Amino acid sequence: MSDKAVEVKNLVIQFGDFKAVNDITFEVPRGEIFGFLGANGAGKTTTIRVLCGLLIPTSGEVFVAGIPGNDPAQIDVLKSKVGYMSQKFTLYDDMTVEENLAFMAALRKIDHGTFLRRKQELFEFVSFHRAMDTTVKDLPGGMKQQMALVASLLHDPEIIFLDEPTAGVTSAVRAKFWGLIKGLAKQNKTVFVTSHYMDEVEQCDRIALLRTGELIALDSPAALKKNTFPEPLYELTGPEPIPYVELEKLKASGLFESFEPHGLSYHVLPKDPASWKSFLDENSRRFKYRQIPPTLEDVFIRLVEGKES
Repeated sequence: MSDKAVEVKNLVIQFGDFKAVNDITFEVPRGEIFGFLGANGAGKTTTIRVLCGLLIPTSGEVFVAGIPGNDPAQIDVLKSKVGYMSQKFTLYDDMTVEENLAFMAALRKIDHGTFLRRKQELFEFVSFHRAMDTTVKDLPGGMKQQMALVASLLHDPEIIFLDEPTAGVTSAVRAKFWGLIKGLAKQNKTVFVTSHYMDEVEQCDRIALLRTGELIALDSPAALKKNTFPEPLYELTGPEPIPYVELEKLKASGLFESFEPHGLSYHVLPKDPASWKSFLDENSRRFKYRQIPPTLEDVFIRLVEGKES
């Protein structure tokens, strides 16, 4: 068995003249929590659909659990190795918990004994204690997400793809869900996850950043922050919000590589230490500043959004 859960080599996915994914290459080892990030339309979901056997690539090579993803004859084998929880809730609201899971088991051709065993194991894993005859629409949002995860794990896949799994739920539910993700990794499952919550993806082992279909960075969260910001980053705070006109002048002044709002403060990257010192001397009564470590949100803005603007 290969130690690589996912191998992607020069992957291209094209629809007519539009390249949704443009020549990307990466690998994901078994047991890793792998973050796959990018703005809307960057190609994340399209790539995941290929890796789950739902879409044949235009060109390039894909191997998932050692199974080639561009061989139609082996797509069913590939699908048996993966679990997929999409960003849109996929259970049936008007069916009960039991009916939904039984239906999923039937689609996966799971025998009744295995279904009963896996269902019990997974309910214990996610700490689900509601009655089986509860209609899904009557479950709280967090429990719906738990059930969607259970449904994607019934066939005991090696690799789990989670596409925006915590969208629209509370921070407490998000924290619990990421506890489950870490639990899956401890079982040597590979978890491939997309998210727009930067505090979540800090918990990934490695992160890939996509921009307009191209892979622009891949590393651990700590290395991404270090490599993206070799220069000092500062937090600039004033006694009141900076007026829009003045803010635009500061951005256009040539003093800053970036000048981004962050709550009531601004994260700024000076271009030149001498000019930065002069600015602080001239504005010492108005602004407070401190050097700060960069966040993944800073990385995302600089590498993805900054290059698109």
